[in-house]
Amino acid sequence: MNIKRWFIHAFMPPWRWRVAFPAAVLNDIEKAVKQSEGQHRGELRFAVENALAPTWVWRGMSARQRATEVFSNLQVWDTEENSGVLIYLLLADREVHIIADRGIARRVPQAEWDMIAQAMQKKFRQGDFRRGSLEGIERITMILATHFPSGANNPNELSNKPVIVK
Repeated sequence: MNIKRWFIHAFMPPWRWRVAFPAAVLNDIEKAVKQSEGQHRGELRFAVENALAPTWVWRGMSARQRATEVFSNLQVWDTEENSGVLIYLLLADREVHIIADRGIARRVPQAEWDMIAQAMQKKFRQGDFRRGSLEGIERITMILATHFPSGANNPNELSNKPVIVK
């Protein structure tokens, strides 16, 4: 158990996400996701979580484990071609994780997603949440367009609206 991490999560102001992701940035992310999904058959979800419950941190839950839970809770796995991708940001830990469903994970190694996540984290550490988010979505779009090019039937299976996990 990391006491410093526990304090960061326990005392993270509940409004902190609004500073990093004001309504205008959330709208830009939603538009970028919609535009992205017009270029491939994948489905993107963008989720931001302010902090974990202190009991979860006490028990050692990592940001990656939480990202996997959020992937499941948002049903990103529930797409026809198993081509859902979750971008998950845990503000308290300053970590980004990209979780890809099995259909795309068979074609794209996790190392590629991790490189995008690291680039996003770098922008976020500079305080540029808008640019980091949009560049990450753009890079994911290129990967999905390569492996799941848009077809005649491309329904929007998941909401494009970013989720603030509470």
